[in-house]
Amino acid sequence: MRLFAIRDYRHLFGAQVIALFGTGLTTVALGLLAYDLAGPRAGLVLGTALTIKMVMYVVIAPPAAAYADRLPRRTLLVLLDVIRGAVVLALPLVTEVWHIYVLIGLLQAGSAAFTPTFQAVIPDIVTDESAYTRALSASQVASTMESLLSPVLAAVALTLMSFDRLFLGTSVAYLVSALLVLSTRIPDARPSTHTKAWDKVASGIRTFLRTPRLRGVMALNLVVAAAGSIVVVNTVNHVRDELGGTQSDVAWMFAASGTGTLVAALALPRVLDRIAARTVMMTGAAVLVGATTAAVTLIATGLATWTATAIIWTVTGVGMALIITPTGKVLRASAARNAIPEAFAAQFSLSHLAWLITYPVAGRLGTNAGLTTAWSVLAVLAAAGATGAHLLWPRHDGQGATTSPVMPTRHAASTDRSTLSKAA
Repeated sequence: MRLFAIRDYRHLFGAQVIALFGTGLTTVALGLLAYDLAGPRAGLVLGTALTIKMVMYVVIAPPAAAYADRLPRRTLLVLLDVIRGAVVLALPLVTEVWHIYVLIGLLQAGSAAFTPTFQAVIPDIVTDESAYTRALSASQVASTMESLLSPVLAAVALTLMSFDRLFLGTSVAYLVSALLVLSTRIPDARPSTHTKAWDKVASGIRTFLRTPRLRGVMALNLVVAAAGSIVVVNTVNHVRDELGGTQSDVAWMFAASGTGTLVAALALPRVLDRIAARTVMMTGAAVLVGATTAAVTLIATGLATWTATAIIWTVTGVGMALIITPTGKVLRASAARNAIPEAFAAQFSLSHLAWLITYPVAGRLGTNAGLTTAWSVLAVLAAAGATGAHLLWPRHDGQGATTSPVMPTRHAASTDRSTLSKAA
């Protein structure tokens, strides 16, 4: 495959895969740690921890991207991997719920700086349009493989060891990721046309607000977050308390969602060569609205079964992939080349702002008012996001994500971004 013939991309992709698998183990272990410390209130604890994660992402990602062109990106990525590995290593030592909150805050602060920097590196390494599209898909496949295989590995591991050992595996994964990044020739960021950090932060947000297709992406972020929160936050309590499952069963149910995402992500590269990104993403929104509605029906009628839950979780995974996978392509088509890091950072924060809304609904409302109430609210939010996306992203702009932005000069950057906005 031409994409993996690029040495630096190959090493960087390997670093991403290894770090993702470590993160997947942490997700499973964190849910079980919350259940071990809080029992039936595990959803509240996990929801709070994930809310802290979203706060870090929303607050830290934009300024991190703003200063990224002033620092060697390879050194920054390696340092952040090492920090995350050290923090995860401390998680098994916690004895109080508030310990989780502090460590998660530190861990996610590192991830909030790492992810937009990593995403912005890819177009500098993979410059061919077709190869870049496949790089986006490969990253999504890696994420979905993690969603599928990490829970499976965790389920197998949990038959042999306690869940706290999973954190050790995550720490090792981050360190290996750091070594792979260190072996990669990552070019430093192109100087931005904005000299002040706040100008860079505001630039990405302004691009979203003035570009119709990106306003549509903002609405779709809410759809993904509403459906995804049911899976991420409530799987532990649903499986353990409603279905009477074990720790391993929790991991297998996470794997069901990952299976759906994997199947969709593998099919999408060829689909996106023929069908506009808008059509694919709107289809994903419809799928997720249907999945959340089915989840509410399932829990409200008391008919929750293993098979029905697994089907809904799988369909949710499919819908999330249909929206998330083309997003990078839409971003690249909507921003000038030297503004891509700012656009990715804005999407990173805005997407997690949506999760910041939905995580407390799934965690706090689910614990205090029950899963039926929480999932009903999330289903309404998913429907509102899907409706908003249809209204904000004009149908005639469906081809917008199939073209690349013009490479502007430093002096023409503002003009080109305005032209892109009007074309949207």
